[in-house]
Amino acid sequence: MPELPEVETTRRGIAPHSESKTVAELIIRDPRLRWPVPDNLPALLVGQTLREADRRAKYLLLHFDHGTVIVHLGMSGSLRVITDTSPPQKHDHIDLVFTDGLRLRFNDPRRFGCWLWAEEPAAHPLLASLGPEPLGEEFNGRYLFRKSRDRKTPIKSFLMDNRVVVGVGNIYANEALFKTGIHPGRPAGRISAARYHQLAEAIREVLSAAILMGGTTLRDFVNSEGKPGYFAQSLLVYGRGGEPCVECHQPLREIRMNQRTTVYCTRCQR
Repeated sequence: MPELPEVETTRRGIAPHSESKTVAELIIRDPRLRWPVPDNLPALLVGQTLREADRRAKYLLLHFDHGTVIVHLGMSGSLRVITDTSPPQKHDHIDLVFTDGLRLRFNDPRRFGCWLWAEEPAAHPLLASLGPEPLGEEFNGRYLFRKSRDRKTPIKSFLMDNRVVVGVGNIYANEALFKTGIHPGRPAGRISAARYHQLAEAIREVLSAAILMGGTTLRDFVNSEGKPGYFAQSLLVYGRGGEPCVECHQPLREIRMNQRTTVYCTRCQR
């Protein structure tokens, strides 16, 4: 599934091509996404100017003067900039076409994504209860320490709770915990403030590095230019179960935690 770095990479890719442009047409080839595309969405967008391409958690927000389109890429979707007359492929469900001919093409093989309309996006049910952005000013070690008090849930599950912090998906939680030497199963409430400070910084570092490298190549994710991400080549633990730890050379252990793959070093992480 595209995580925060992949979505941010997409946002950065489409923003300079689409912001301040006027919509000529919204082509909906298949409205049967996770939630049906609203029937009136073309009427809401045609003739309107896209003011800003923004992101909240794993959602892309296309802001217009009178409201916002909330886009989710689903499990393996993409939103690509099309500058020529390339014909749509089987899973190209939506084209947002601008008056200059450029279009944003939404591809979603599993149809787990969404295109929804909200006049007040911050109040929309998908966004209203989300925690702070991990790269924003509100997120730091003090915040994590405060939120974790009396929490018995494993720290990895705690980090992946979008009500605590958004966008720290499975891959990046594994990597950040390894960088700070924290066992993924350690109860969130039994981690010191000093270690939470280190963890918050590690989360920022891991996500920032992934964004710079265009995200992680998983399954068929591509960015707005149709290119894969390359952060997978830098992963220290995720996807490396049984391989030697880069620090102590002990074989990394791979387990299932809350039905998600978890990889860690039994010697380096406590």
